[in-house]
Amino acid sequence: MDYDFIPKGHNRCSFGTFAAGMVILGVIVLWGFYAAALCWIKGLNQTNMNDSYGFALWIWADLAVIAIGGGAFFTGLLRYVIGLDELKNIINFAVIVGFCCYCSAMLILAIDIGQPLRGWFIFWHANVHSMLTEVAFCLSLYLCVLAIEYLPLILENGKIDEVPFFHNLSHTMHGAMAVFAATGAFLSCFHQGSLGGVTGVLFGRPFGYREGIFVWPWTFFLYTWSAAACGPCFTMLTCKITETITGKRLVKDNVYDLLAKISGWMIGTYIVAKIADTVYWATVTSPSMGFGLMDYYSLHPLHHGIWILILEIVVCGVVPALILISQKGRATKPLFNLAIVLAVLGVCLNRWVMVMTPMAMPVMTFDSWVTYFPSWQEIATTILPFAGGIMVVALSYRYLPVFPQEKELNSKR
Repeated sequence: MDYDFIPKGHNRCSFGTFAAGMVILGVIVLWGFYAAALCWIKGLNQTNMNDSYGFALWIWADLAVIAIGGGAFFTGLLRYVIGLDELKNIINFAVIVGFCCYCSAMLILAIDIGQPLRGWFIFWHANVHSMLTEVAFCLSLYLCVLAIEYLPLILENGKIDEVPFFHNLSHTMHGAMAVFAATGAFLSCFHQGSLGGVTGVLFGRPFGYREGIFVWPWTFFLYTWSAAACGPCFTMLTCKITETITGKRLVKDNVYDLLAKISGWMIGTYIVAKIADTVYWATVTSPSMGFGLMDYYSLHPLHHGIWILILEIVVCGVVPALILISQKGRATKPLFNLAIVLAVLGVCLNRWVMVMTPMAMPVMTFDSWVTYFPSWQEIATTILPFAGGIMVVALSYRYLPVFPQEKELNSKR
């Protein structure tokens, strides 16, 4: 039925199988939009957020997808600006994954503000003293950059490419892609950093507060660093999952090896900086406010024990860095897969700890640790963009020439 739109020489599943998968994802998306409508119509009382958890599931998911979406800007920087030609075979997929992540972030924010009809206030009545204003501007602009980077791939669909105007437009845009990649990297560095910079103003929340250089807290740099380090791991993980589902090889091993090696060194240097930041905070910053390290991890050991610090830094930081830096580790598929999974979990856990915990951690003697579990509306609206992202990836894979090496790698099968 739709084989005229599928790239020539590529095999895809039957339309019925594909449509069935889209229907399942569509039901999840509709469920999420129903929950979002409840939040927009009835307000944020549809959530379980409270004074201790004003930054809850939504904001964590928002910062997490922005971090793992960092593979788009960093891979684009490596491919178009630094000139690593091998990455041309995965850059299309990195852009699609990044586009889905940033669409998810914007959708989550649109739900979280409670009154979406006033969302334009962020731009027209901007609070120039707020880092979140800069984040909103950079997020919006970078999403536009990703859309521009995604557009040439859409225009390369077999049927669309037959139109001379679209054919010439896509080739012209490809020629200017280095400019968009550099712009995207600039915008990403600033909004990733500003999200981390929020901790620099949490004077009343010693668990999250960080000192820094001039006006920039350490976390300003750590957030950008971690996104550039772990974002490519999410791109590779998503690509591996796509290969497993389709039963095809889509990218050659040397592409994975190069991107994993770079990511491994980035994770390694990030973890060294993260450990230095943690040690300084635990021995200088926090004690100056009257809190020792174990004061944070003994209040609720099951919910937030010292295990969470070890899990983030050692298990999900040091371990994947050592595996990806090692040639033998990258060449061993189970270790490689474990490393990219741990790296993605690590950056998501970092955002969880830095977003959820600082606001919930008791700082007064009469305070107690307040527990929190998201409402079904929060869960549904968080799952919504992920289901939508899977639909975009599936549609792109089916109808667009995403992987230049796919035909070559599967021609003998």
